Amino acid sequence: MDFNNRVVLITGAARGLGREYAVRFAASGASVVVSDLKDCRETVASCAEQGGEALGAVTDVTDLDSVNRMVEAAAGRFGRVDVLVNNAALFGNLSFAPFDSLHESEWDATMAVNVKGIWNCSRAVVPVMREGGGGSIVNVSSLAAIYGMPNGLHYTTSKAAVIGLTRGLAREVGRYDIRVNAVAPNIVETEAAGEFFGEVTQKMLDATRAQQAIRRTLEPKDLAGTVLWLASDLSRHVTGQTIMVDGGTVFL
Repeated sequence: MDFNNRVVLITGAARGLGREYAVRFAASGASVVVSDLKDCRETVASCAEQGGEALGAVTDVTDLDSVNRMVEAAAGRFGRVDVLVNNAALFGNLSFAPFDSLHESEWDATMAVNVKGIWNCSRAVVPVMREGGGGSIVNVSSLAAIYGMPNGLHYTTSKAAVIGLTRGLAREVGRYDIRVNAVAPNIVETEAAGEFFGEVTQKMLDATRAQQAIRRTLEPKDLAGTVLWLASDLSRHVTGQTIMVDGGTVFL
């Protein structure tokens, strides 16, 4: 997959999955804009090691002004945005607890980042993509939205909303040759997963693996190929879809 002369914007890219996507896009020739609430300099350096040009931007996806500044910086530096990967999400620092033990403030924060954040980033980027003749938006959902993860109702609900947002937005922007798809991974072995599940992380990974047709724990690199395919011209007639990357846990 060739991303030469393509500009890719990735949110939540300071570590984990976001960094993996950024590095893979850079290695495939893309100019990459990486954003996060945290500093992205390590991700920028990793992209440079792959020979890619990268720009870091501290961004709060719940704040439209902050998002607009990120998109303006991307367009100002590279002249266009061809791909948006909506990866930013609250997960690692959420409570793993029964639904009636969750705090209202945590519920609201989860929806603000995981759902409103995608809305904000999409409405900032779509005009730029439309002016450039099209593009691809890839949203990161979760198996939790399909399977129904207990003790994480705030996260599960937010990721189900991502699927609905993906479908509705795909209907609206297809006329501009902008595609919108989602990926829904199983638990991926990242720092965030360890933070969310805490002392039961290994138990959760073992139980998850036992339900998969492919009995191997997902790693960030297992998801990156699907994201790059959805961003590329190889999938140019695919839109509104949610692709499971879950080792064969559910079949849609």
